[in-house]
Amino acid sequence: MSTYEIPEPVFDENPGWIEFYFEAWRIASDHIRHREGAVASPYMDEGFDPDTIWIWDTCFMLQFCKYAFRDFPGIQSLDNFYGPLHGAQTSSLAIQHPDNPPLFAWTEIAYARFTGDRARLERVLPVLVEHFEFIEQAHRGQTVAGGVCSVAAERTPVGYFWSGISSGMDNTPRGRGDYENMLWFDLLAQQALSATCISEIAGLCGRTEISRQFSALHAELMETANTDYWDEEAGTYFDIRPVEPYAPVRVKTPAAYWGMLAGFCDAAKCARLASLASDLRTFGGQVPWPSVSRDDPDYHQDGYYWQGGIWLPTAYMATVALRQTGFALVGDNLAENLLAHMYRTWRDYEPHTIWEAYSPTEAKPATDKAEFAGNLVRPDFCGWSALGPISLFIESVLGFSRVDALENTIVWRPRPRGRNGLRDLRFGDIRTSLVSDGSRITIESTGDYTLHLPWQTYSIASGTTRIRR
Repeated sequence: MSTYEIPEPVFDENPGWIEFYFEAWRIASDHIRHREGAVASPYMDEGFDPDTIWIWDTCFMLQFCKYAFRDFPGIQSLDNFYGPLHGAQTSSLAIQHPDNPPLFAWTEIAYARFTGDRARLERVLPVLVEHFEFIEQAHRGQTVAGGVCSVAAERTPVGYFWSGISSGMDNTPRGRGDYENMLWFDLLAQQALSATCISEIAGLCGRTEISRQFSALHAELMETANTDYWDEEAGTYFDIRPVEPYAPVRVKTPAAYWGMLAGFCDAAKCARLASLASDLRTFGGQVPWPSVSRDDPDYHQDGYYWQGGIWLPTAYMATVALRQTGFALVGDNLAENLLAHMYRTWRDYEPHTIWEAYSPTEAKPATDKAEFAGNLVRPDFCGWSALGPISLFIESVLGFSRVDALENTIVWRPRPRGRNGLRDLRFGDIRTSLVSDGSRITIESTGDYTLHLPWQTYSIASGTTRIRR
């Protein structure tokens, strides 16, 4: 990996996790693809089909590619969707589900915080608006240029029809077998998340009218979610049946945390969701974030894909949601448990690799979908599973909860003992190293920025800075 500019973790507490981190980057580097006829090449391939791309796989991959944005073709991979869907461009790559979770705006702003690239935000803002409107105006069975599958999403006054396949949670027990007559909470929350991110991007670009418009759209979706989808007794959001009175479909999954990420929750709702995240009967414990609650009748201890398997995209999303709503300790503790589970699987299970999804009970990969019962999920999946050894390691274990080139800021929670930190972290035009030995922090930087530590804020200047705890 010496040919790539990637941050180097310092973590004396468990050097094996550093080895695991570099293995994730190595596998991910094998997923850099060059393709004639693609709108953008090279690009990141998710690891399913060399001729096909998936929206939500790609968006989640970029949440670790941002740490090596100079070498890994992350954000440009999104142009392979924008061109065919919204630019009338032809491509040699097919888009599997054009109504996959609409995460473009969330991904663009997260990536811009590492690159500092405001010019790209200005260029893609019209595309992000168009994709939001595409989901709003979609109807079931619609075909889209560049898309392999027809659209499953359709707007109603109180939410969205959708499907397990389009949502990405293929064989989820949500709906109890009746997907056709259910309104999916996560699409509502993802549209709201898109709205608030578009509002933020528009504000950065000086487009105040668009910013106000999408802030208002977010407020409308939030009102719908909290009126019709929140279940006070269970302390979570459920999908609903589209007939008044709107009956909840009582299947607890991590999809509820899209609402937390979208900013739907007041303090009381956040506390209820944080409690579920920690509960051993639902999503907590040493092997956290099963794709359906452990107390659900359709939970499978072998994983069975989305009927119990642990998936890094939903685990990462929920971790970020908990952190952003004041429950960082809950999210980070669960993230550390999940990383330990992935590491044990890599170390002890053969072949020694990173898997598409993980067993919720043992250090091994999950089983595949019901129709392939007993088969394992895909190996060498970096792919979004690199979110564990890279992003969760950096953000939740090493404590770099915010790195922001737009605001020239790093927020870091050093561990209290042992050497820990990052060397050669790049954001914008700055390269910096931050290492704590428990009593002293040494910082090297090529530029000036603001560092927020738990006990004080510091102005870091170019050169060497030393801070005593």
